[in-house]
Amino acid sequence: MTSPDHLTILYRGPLASCDYDCGYCPFAKRRDTPAQLRVDRAALERFAGWVADAPERISVLFTPWGEGLTRSWYRRTLAELSHLRHVDRIAIQTNLGTRPSWTEAANLDTLALWGTYHPDQVPYERFVARCGELRSRGVRFSVGVVGLPEHLAAARRLRDDLPAEVYLWVNAAEGHTYTDAEAADWAALDPHFAFSRHAHPSAGHACRTGESVVSVDGEGTVRRCHFVPEVLGNLYDGSFRTALGPRPCPKPVCDCHIGYVHMPELPLYDVFAGGILERIPALWPPAANTVADTVTDTAARRTGESTRA
Repeated sequence: MTSPDHLTILYRGPLASCDYDCGYCPFAKRRDTPAQLRVDRAALERFAGWVADAPERISVLFTPWGEGLTRSWYRRTLAELSHLRHVDRIAIQTNLGTRPSWTEAANLDTLALWGTYHPDQVPYERFVARCGELRSRGVRFSVGVVGLPEHLAAARRLRDDLPAEVYLWVNAAEGHTYTDAEAADWAALDPHFAFSRHAHPSAGHACRTGESVVSVDGEGTVRRCHFVPEVLGNLYDGSFRTALGPRPCPKPVCDCHIGYVHMPELPLYDVFAGGILERIPALWPPAANTVADTVTDTAARRTGESTRA
């Protein structure tokens, strides 16, 4: 197989420590030992070196199990990679707990943040102030919440207090089923919530992962995505390149945004054009009829699939 002209990488090193203790997260308040942190730092530096020498255009979303921006090596790596001419986007999932002064060293045309608001982990005023500071610095970012019933009031408050230009996304809570009325409450905050509400049938369906999108761990092991264990090869010996190519998804369903966003049958590469990794829609805030058409088309497609099944 030939390599794509542009390769998107989801990087997740061994870092697992986090300063929050969310009840739904297995890594809450976990502490890495100094030795584990050294391993993570070395792995990240090796990966950054590969990106610097990559022959194709590259975009990277860092998806650490823990909180990466509390570690200096993540802040430095994001800033340094953002200046490389062949890097289109450098983004990271983060709780926005770290002061953003480090972004002064970054190319803000390339850097972006995918922020998550945890209502029971951070004072509301502090989080809103952090968003304001990011905006004043010109940092590109989205923020979002997990759609748990107990988070709805805080999410509504956040949407009211954020400028309209800041996209607030909502992730359907794992294992939670939403009535139409509950879904409407969340869709009032995030008009694209319909994509997250239900898992997407994926077995046998086309996906860009494994072709132009791959997942890489701290040892350089390459998989098509975080959710499929099959190994395609290794980043550092180049063996993954011969395995790149179109392949149907082997999983019954895909229920995570960083997975299903890459399914060609969904319109999300158009919805989030220019902001796939940081989860920012191309047109934001959107015209109401555009959002309604997108949601209606998605519902119609899902109904048709159910009827055929």
